[in-house]
Amino acid sequence: MMTKINFAKTYQTPNQLVSLLKSRGLSIRDDAKAANYLTNIGYFRLSAYFYPLLETPKTDHCYKKGASFKQVMDMYRFDRKLRLLVFNEIEKIEVAVRSQIANMSSSMFNDLFWLTDEQYFADSNKFDTTLDVIDKEISNSKEDFILHFRNTYVEPYPPAWMIMEIIPLGTLTHIYINLRDHSLKKQIAQRFGLQPPVFKSWLIVLGGLRNLCCHHARMWNRELPIVPTEPKRMRHPWIQSNQTDRRRMYYRLCMIKYLLYTISPQNTFAEKLRNLLAKYPSIDIRAMGFPTNWETEQIWK
Repeated sequence: MMTKINFAKTYQTPNQLVSLLKSRGLSIRDDAKAANYLTNIGYFRLSAYFYPLLETPKTDHCYKKGASFKQVMDMYRFDRKLRLLVFNEIEKIEVAVRSQIANMSSSMFNDLFWLTDEQYFADSNKFDTTLDVIDKEISNSKEDFILHFRNTYVEPYPPAWMIMEIIPLGTLTHIYINLRDHSLKKQIAQRFGLQPPVFKSWLIVLGGLRNLCCHHARMWNRELPIVPTEPKRMRHPWIQSNQTDRRRMYYRLCMIKYLLYTISPQNTFAEKLRNLLAKYPSIDIRAMGFPTNWETEQIWK
């Protein structure tokens, strides 16, 4: 076991940090402007974007020749815009998944209140956990449609499509996983061009990616923790996955593109992504797992 030591670093002002960065070889044209960024963004948040510019070994804290604060800010801005793009597209997928689960289940069961009825779920403990989340969300909700239902009707819970609008994406995923009817799970997954095990995996992965976006976390060049399940049969164009690291962003962007195609075949996600990459040509997209021939893959055409 590694021996722990005391944390010996001390606080440094933004101006002191500017001087430190320059002493380590980072080019900074405007000290005051750099100090302002460090004040309003924070050195620790920006440190992940300083890191790729360090010489090896990184522990020497010496910057590569030509490394500049502008490069750091370009990486930071690119990452921010990538998060906004990804979050916007995941929202479209999330809304479609909510709608399909609510509508297809209500139709199959012929029961508007199936979501809060244990008989439709495989694991009673998981159902109880989900119901606890539903209870909390209903109790805390200020949505007019929830308040109207509670004040108007005698049923203890609103119908499924109302509850679907207020529960987190993670809970939605658990609801899908816990459905007892396997044929229903298959129909829902196939609506999005996937088989149930892959659909389940992709929902989990996209939920994690959405959380990264919500917490403004770096996503551009990081190795992501969950490996998505690789599909074996696809209804729509997919990638040569043997060329792709499933822990990197590129694979997740392909997942988003695939799911968007099942919702809106004429979606403009590919165009938006190309425009973003064109605006920041200095970004090393290999760090995101992009293969050299990514634009020739059928999914992006």
